[in-house]
Amino acid sequence: MSVETVDTLVVGAGQAGVAMSEHLSKCGVPHLVLERHRIAERWRSERWDSLVANGPAWHDRFPGMEFPRTDADGFAPKEEVADYFVAYAEKIGAPIRCGVEVKEVRRNVGRAGFRVETSQGVIEARNVVAATGPFQRPVWPNLVPETAGLMQMHSNNYRNPGQLPEGAVLVVGAGSSGVQIADELLRAGKRVYLSVGPHDRPPRAYRGRDFCWWLGVLGKWDMETPGPGTEHVTIAVSGARGGETIDFRRLAQQGMTLVGLTESYKDGLMRFAPDLGKNVARGDANLMSLLDEADAYVARNGIDLPEEPEARTIGPDPDCLKNPILELDIKEAGITSIIWATGYAVDYGWLKVDAFDEKGRPKHQRGVSAEPGIYFLGLPWQSRRGSSFIWGVWHDAKHLADRISTQGKYLAYHAAANRKDADLARAANG
Repeated sequence: MSVETVDTLVVGAGQAGVAMSEHLSKCGVPHLVLERHRIAERWRSERWDSLVANGPAWHDRFPGMEFPRTDADGFAPKEEVADYFVAYAEKIGAPIRCGVEVKEVRRNVGRAGFRVETSQGVIEARNVVAATGPFQRPVWPNLVPETAGLMQMHSNNYRNPGQLPEGAVLVVGAGSSGVQIADELLRAGKRVYLSVGPHDRPPRAYRGRDFCWWLGVLGKWDMETPGPGTEHVTIAVSGARGGETIDFRRLAQQGMTLVGLTESYKDGLMRFAPDLGKNVARGDANLMSLLDEADAYVARNGIDLPEEPEARTIGPDPDCLKNPILELDIKEAGITSIIWATGYAVDYGWLKVDAFDEKGRPKHQRGVSAEPGIYFLGLPWQSRRGSSFIWGVWHDAKHLADRISTQGKYLAYHAAANRKDADLARAANG
């Protein structure tokens, strides 16, 4: 049975895989993109129904195409985001093969390249780009047993309030996903408890400019390393209903009950850390710090933007913040479901190469792996803070394509030099 060969194989056809294909084509690198489902599948089937992009359409896109149906300052619905990547792939003629799962990648023995086992046969490639992104395997703590009689799901399985049984709901995690889901459930008439951990809380907009713009002009998107203790801090921001600044006090005033970090569960009792006040205060400090930097930037550069003193208003602390709940009887509180908005882990079990550290994390420099010929794309902080965002992954893909192209040119020189040496040898012997 013949084995298909390709110079560079890209695994995954989400935003990272599509961006990688564009830049490989521009560099003249023959390649193939494999996707086990559909292009940008996670946007369609692993997100809730009402989700919109967290950044405005002018920002969260590739340079070569705008969103067709969403205004530049609006927030594209998830289906439009998925459609955008399908249309972009068609525009650039990306060689994407859907419905093909990559099962295993191993380095060839005694010769260059990799052997790739797929659901449709074997492919051999000189290079492999893992473009599967950072949101591969949903994770949540193993705290509440199935015998507790509660519906439990990760945020990637949540679709809408109609999924949940009658009764109150506990949402664990107050990053962008958790707070948006909790807010939607509250608006649907649910009794909602929200477990709030450490977080950053930027303004949705300030002085007439979206926070994505402020992070850009202040150089924060291009930060190459996170600050101490901030690498895994969640960001509470939302594009829902046209975009709004997340305000936990306002949510509490509207009827949501805030609790601290979820710590343990036993005999029907859920226990929370006594850190709610500290976590909310940290978010407030993050907000004020960004406002201070924005004001300083305006003054320093003489920019004409309207002042917005009300953005600094902090409302009164609700009772759940002044007297935080540390222990909650689930049955007594009427809680019948838990949504774990606790993030994701990477899953590279299919990549059988020496490219990972002792904790299973990719060893790389800007996506160039410690294993020659293996590349990663779409990782958080891959080259900068913006790396896992749509526009950021596009720029990281350009860097990787340049590296792959350069390596190919060195190998092409080697092959040409060998042929020349062989021709000279034959001439000398002839």
